[in-house]
Amino acid sequence: MNFAASLLGLGLLLAVLPTAASEAAADLGWMAGHWCSEADGERIDETWLPAVGGRLYGVSRTARGERVGSFEFLRIEPVDGVSTYLAQPGGGKATAFRRSEGGPNRVRFENLAHDFPQRIEYRREGERLHAEIAGPGREGKELRIAFEYRRCGE
Repeated sequence: MNFAASLLGLGLLLAVLPTAASEAAADLGWMAGHWCSEADGERIDETWLPAVGGRLYGVSRTARGERVGSFEFLRIEPVDGVSTYLAQPGGGKATAFRRSEGGPNRVRFENLAHDFPQRIEYRREGERLHAEIAGPGREGKELRIAFEYRRCGE
């Protein structure tokens, strides 16, 4: 085998191997789906598309009846080789939260320089998706806000 053939073979092998970023996104595939939460007359819909090319895209909407109170564009993509959660409340400028830990069906993203939240977590248990945002609250005490989702239409 000559040198050119070796390079071609190596190039083909590298082209079919998944990148670390796409593997990181693929291990978050459990987040994909249309998730809903209803409480006190308020409905939250959060939808995540399946991972493609190392990226996940999502959107969240909070409504009371026919009135939309808030929405947020979401994405998880590699930034400097680390899966990063980018949140755009109201479609504004993105705030980045880097993946700090995770495991099967759970992930945590953090940005300790952000005011609130500083931590975003997701955990999947069967057909339920649990999300939590946390950070400094009043008088420096940690404030945690939990979201309990189920698949929409169930």
